[in-house]
Amino acid sequence: MTGLASAFRALGVFAAAGLLAATAAAPAARAEPEPRAPREFVALGSVDRTILQEMRYTTPHNFVGERIDGYRQPLCILTRPAAEALRRAQTALRAQGYTLKVYDCYRPQRAVDHFVRWAKDLSDERTKAEFYPHVDKSRLFADGYIAEKSGHSRGSTVDLTLVRLPAAPTRPYVPGEPLVPCYAPQDERFPDNSVDMGTGYDCFDTLSHTDDPRIQGEQRANRQLLKSTLAAQGFVNLPEEWWHFTYKPEPFPSTYFDFPVVRRSVAGH
Repeated sequence: MTGLASAFRALGVFAAAGLLAATAAAPAARAEPEPRAPREFVALGSVDRTILQEMRYTTPHNFVGERIDGYRQPLCILTRPAAEALRRAQTALRAQGYTLKVYDCYRPQRAVDHFVRWAKDLSDERTKAEFYPHVDKSRLFADGYIAEKSGHSRGSTVDLTLVRLPAAPTRPYVPGEPLVPCYAPQDERFPDNSVDMGTGYDCFDTLSHTDDPRIQGEQRANRQLLKSTLAAQGFVNLPEEWWHFTYKPEPFPSTYFDFPVVRRSVAGH
């Protein structure tokens, strides 16, 4: 019995040694490196430092009510032609006493996926009172407010507004504060140092249509100044959103990117 036990112990030692050898020989698992932006992308601030940036999707003050996937730093990233066109528009506007302010620029596909998940969760209506008071959440896809792809992910689309100079600061949003409809009079809705455009940013309402006939006077003039200034530099407005513009021709007209919004995505560009 003693000899047999010794034999089994020897076999166990050999088996353990073989397992250790196999484990050592197996290649170590490596995390996939995150995608980076192509060389054609730049941080807007490296092209024009005077354009204000209020990147809403890095904060909870947006229609989802939380920071959006892929937005790790409050940074506007665009293709270089779009950024340079904004610089030219900014030069023209500053001569008239205005500055541009961007709310969103390049948007990763993972952020769009976040929007889609939120839109499908009909029980989550924490931001309805501000961003879509008149729209049933079940209609967000059908009415075109949410889609599974966004032109922002191609890198040449930007959401922006005008601010009178000198620019007053916008107070921080306080999570849980009472929400006011985005189409309320400017002095009632969430304070924004933007000129009065008739609605707030990301307002899911037909009043956000750039040429809605109910928008008149100063509000209409402000929208037209933004539209005409950007059009002169090659930007095309989305008629359903006064804030949404795409530079044409797009360097990447059919590519939807998913690198994160963070400085290292465009480091060295």
